[in-house]
Amino acid sequence: MQKKILFAERLSLLRKQAAISQKQLGEVIGLSNKAICTLENGTRETSFEKLVLLAEYFQVSTDYLLGITDDPTRRGDSGGMA
Repeated sequence: MQKKILFAERLSLLRKQAAISQKQLGEVIGLSNKAICTLENGTRETSFEKLVLLAEYFQVSTDYLLGITDDPTRRGDSGGMA
């Protein structure tokens, strides 16, 4: 359960740091702003495909989003988006 809360908090923080709205993020990854809101509240889970899109968009690892590591660095990343 703690990992789910951490995912929600990290997603919200990353979105706010990027200075984009829930609607804008939803448009990027193909979800409604309501769906982004429920992800950030921890009341909805996401698919593998959406998780990867979020990680690519924010240039962080999926492990970071999932709370497996506190290091947001994408392993094997050569400095740009894959």
